Amino acid sequence: MHAVAAGESARTRKGKPRGVSNVRGGRGVATRTIGLLGAIFTYAIERGIRDDNPAHRIRKFAENRRERRLSEAEYGDLGRALRAAEGEIWPPAVACLRFLALTGWRSGEALALQWQDIDLVRRVAVLPETKTGRSVRPLSRAVCDLLASLPRLGDARLVFPPTRGAGLMTGFPGFARRILDLGPLPRDITPHILRHSFASVAADLGHSELAIAGLIGHRLASITARYTHAADAVLLAAADAVARRILDLMGETIPAGEVVPLRA
Repeated sequence: MHAVAAGESARTRKGKPRGVSNVRGGRGVATRTIGLLGAIFTYAIERGIRDDNPAHRIRKFAENRRERRLSEAEYGDLGRALRAAEGEIWPPAVACLRFLALTGWRSGEALALQWQDIDLVRRVAVLPETKTGRSVRPLSRAVCDLLASLPRLGDARLVFPPTRGAGLMTGFPGFARRILDLGPLPRDITPHILRHSFASVAADLGHSELAIAGLIGHRLASITARYTHAADAVLLAAADAVARRILDLMGETIPAGEVVPLRA
């Protein structure tokens, strides 16, 4: 239990053909692991396979379900870090971290994203395989601008290709840490924290739990499953609002469009 809590079980491994599993460990995982083992051993006792439960009476870590989120100051540091990393660190890695900050996606989803999954005109991405199955995601205008600016490098299928080879960018956690250190940002801030922070900003803006689920791909967002080529207009508006707020916190703004007065 203490080894898992200390991160000794942490590793990155390939899962599905287009997915990467980042096993981090930590106290929460250690506590849940001991609970699962206790249930397994209890079942074994009931079946007569064992006569004792080694997990019984183990003093587990107290679970703290409050997740970390970026403060306004840390968002400012993140913006400075991303700008400082441009031209210094692998560009697709910098773009991917910015993408995660503006979408709240899981890292594996972004790293496996292919150009064929994206429709910039309708501002939607259709992910065939995610943690919750097929998922339709709205894309904010800021994200569409980011994607439209990316060159096609390496494996032209992937939006965020690795430095070499045709697989996924398995070195992204290291790249992300180097970028975040330019902030400098605390060591407990990871790409996953950007996901929770995105959801928290959306909640701060008053968006519903269902809308937030639709933005970041929680299982709750079954309402978007029926859309094949277009995202709901409400979700697109929510994606725009959250991205604008995060860009503002990062010290960046979306260029204003040209305002054309109409004749009376």
